[in-house]
Amino acid sequence: MRRPHVIILTGMSGAGRSQAANALEDSGFFVVDNLPADLVPAVVDSLGGPDSERGHIAIVVDSRGGLTAEDLESALNTLRAGGIRITVLFLDATDAVLIRRFEETRRRHPVEGGPLSEKIATERAMLAPIRGDADIVIDTSNLNVHELRRKVGAAFEEFTPSRRLQIEVISFGFKHGTPSVVDVLFDVRFLPNPHWVDELRKLTGRDRAVAEYVFSTDDASEFLQKATEMLDFLIPRYEAEGKLYLTIGIGCTGGRHRSVAMVEAIGKHLTASGRLTTIHHRDVAATNV
Repeated sequence: MRRPHVIILTGMSGAGRSQAANALEDSGFFVVDNLPADLVPAVVDSLGGPDSERGHIAIVVDSRGGLTAEDLESALNTLRAGGIRITVLFLDATDAVLIRRFEETRRRHPVEGGPLSEKIATERAMLAPIRGDADIVIDTSNLNVHELRRKVGAAFEEFTPSRRLQIEVISFGFKHGTPSVVDVLFDVRFLPNPHWVDELRKLTGRDRAVAEYVFSTDDASEFLQKATEMLDFLIPRYEAEGKLYLTIGIGCTGGRHRSVAMVEAIGKHLTASGRLTTIHHRDVAATNV
């Protein structure tokens, strides 16, 4: 009998681990919450032995249990030595969002001492090595509970050795900041800006008139061709390395026109190629100046 696939769910306090754990449980995972890292191998051995019928396991390890990068690395090495397949899922959010969430819920931060901003900074520095080695990083800053659950569910929807890569293509405005989680980033600010055309200003890149304007230049068509060729080259190689989730960011100035039109075109190409693709326009409702 094959051994279970183990998900290690971790990340910043306040980034949504409880919601992610609920999503995994709803997907059929046996979830263990708030486990010290040094106990992970023993628990996996107990729950996921050859005679176990529990299926796949998700274990939440975080700062509540005194998590350190060294302890988690040691636990993961022990599991891998035993032939256990592991995926580390790290949830993150901006400091401002984390502060707001703690102030709204009035929950106690697990890091001791100092104001909330210092506790978050301490935890971020402590977890930085874990974030850097994680298989999947999800930034929850702009996600509501339902969006987070859908994203976690999609990442592990086909939980088999042959599961397909999940691709998200995001449009954004550089003036609103670069997405904190992005694997491949394109800048399309070199294209003519529809914002300066009166009849197009209030529209978005999802409107036909804006898309036709954006792709009216040879540069836009050539960029789309080269970008899709690059992605067609990269994606199979990411899959060969076992990557589970790929985020492609495309930015313009305000995130309403050029990047939106380009994301729609690239998303259409990837979907037509048989890729599991979702599209997200982060700043389409913002005011472009």
